Amino acid sequence: MATVEITKDNFTDTVKEGTVFLDFWAEWCGPCRQFAPTFEAASEKHEDVTFGKVDTEAEPELAQSFQIMSIPTLMVFRDGIKIFEQAGAVPASALEDLVGQAQKLDMDAVRAQIAEQQGN
Repeated sequence: MATVEITKDNFTDTVKEGTVFLDFWAEWCGPCRQFAPTFEAASEKHEDVTFGKVDTEAEPELAQSFQIMSIPTLMVFRDGIKIFEQAGAVPASALEDLVGQAQKLDMDAVRAQIAEQQGN
């Protein structure tokens, strides 16, 4: 699956189910352009994972809502819950490892931990 463009209009529907990797980027950003082929290659390899790109110039509200301070920033969501965030380009091997970790994550345990932190 190729990467999909993420906007404020499709963000919620995109991240609510499954594993979703988001690349916050901008056209003028050199490291973003260097990371793009790595991100695209991962999207082609993992058809069961959604890979989306958020253009921070075109979607400033979305970037601001996540307090994006530097780009590229990689975020990973699983079943609507943000489980990972890192600024900077991620090497291909680390991205592969992250895909595996995200898919193996026990989301019932994650939800229980969140509920415990919220005092529920």
